[in-house]
Amino acid sequence: MKLAILSRAPRSYSTQRLRTAAQDRGHQVKVLNTLRFGIDLSGDEPDLQFRGKRLSTYDAILPRIGNSITYFGTAVVRQFEQMDVYTPNTSWGIANSRDKLRATQILSRHNIGMPPTTFVRDRADVIPAIERVGGAPVVIKLLEGTQGIGVILAPEMKTAEAIIETLQSTKQNVLIQRFVKESKGRDIRALVVGDRVVAAMRRVAKGDEFRSNVHRGGSVEPVELDPDFERAAVRSAQIMGLRVAGVDMLESDEGPQVMEVNSSPGLEGIETATKLDVAGAIIDHIDNQVAFPEIDVRQRLTVSTGYGVAEIAVHEASDLVGKSLGDSGLRERDITALTLHRGTMVIPNPNSHHVLEAGDRMLCFGKLEEMRSMIPSRRRRTRKVKRLPKEPIHDARPE
Repeated sequence: MKLAILSRAPRSYSTQRLRTAAQDRGHQVKVLNTLRFGIDLSGDEPDLQFRGKRLSTYDAILPRIGNSITYFGTAVVRQFEQMDVYTPNTSWGIANSRDKLRATQILSRHNIGMPPTTFVRDRADVIPAIERVGGAPVVIKLLEGTQGIGVILAPEMKTAEAIIETLQSTKQNVLIQRFVKESKGRDIRALVVGDRVVAAMRRVAKGDEFRSNVHRGGSVEPVELDPDFERAAVRSAQIMGLRVAGVDMLESDEGPQVMEVNSSPGLEGIETATKLDVAGAIIDHIDNQVAFPEIDVRQRLTVSTGYGVAEIAVHEASDLVGKSLGDSGLRERDITALTLHRGTMVIPNPNSHHVLEAGDRMLCFGKLEEMRSMIPSRRRRTRKVKRLPKEPIHDARPE
């Protein structure tokens, strides 16, 4: 295959290892500076310019998008997606992983174990927010911090309040997160490629430092993951839309607690610690998947008038409970179940013999009118509209 590595650091260990692994396997590979692309929207087909000239054809790209160029970098990746070029990490996956709040919101929707987290802006809400996550000590995180920068441990309530107010006064957005005491100074980095963890290491902080990042002097050691940790890492990466990711987890008394999903994980630390060819595993995965470029399924499936995608929940009172998909009547109503979600398990392309249970969720494609009738109507407030008062505008304190 012909592969482009999008990177502004051609001499970095990770980029050189990926290029070498691709060359050793007989692939054509080039390292292209992400900032030298031009997105061409003037023609009939989506296209890209590189260094002012039309880009030649590539089978796949491997984005190594730095945090400082996320907006432009994801736009370039998105243009490759529009050109049906395979990428293991989607543009939306990269963008979501860079925003700690958005990433936490997405993962929490799928029952991924995480330390209790909250996000507030008003000064009056800070102390209640700290109390909601269990009180001090708490970890305070800048939403766009990397490599441990912008991560602060506040041991007491007053200290936490002062730090948060100071950061917010400089227009910084912060997350407030419970401090997992039993994992102080240690975490797990799992390198996910496709649907498996190819390597994992434990990072241990130096001295009294609670942040275990290698860039802050932490040490690393290889580790064999328990199945629970491996499942949490793979599910987190896939939920985020990433097929190559570094998933950071804390070892808590309640099992794995996911801290972050990194879309451009460094390879030097984990290859040195484990002595495994992680770069080779990444290239092999791309080679195996290059025929399946990322497709915006919702976009493609909703171009037919009257058809669309919807999630149908099977409630306890539903007449679908206990029926197989074949007997559910969905096909007769021109509705196809694409996936069946049962708890944390996903059944792709379920067959007609699957029996539906209360709590199941089906991702379906079909006639919107038919599916609309199967989605319970939301409870609406039906208060009577009152007459306008004689004094429509009067003094009132802001909430």
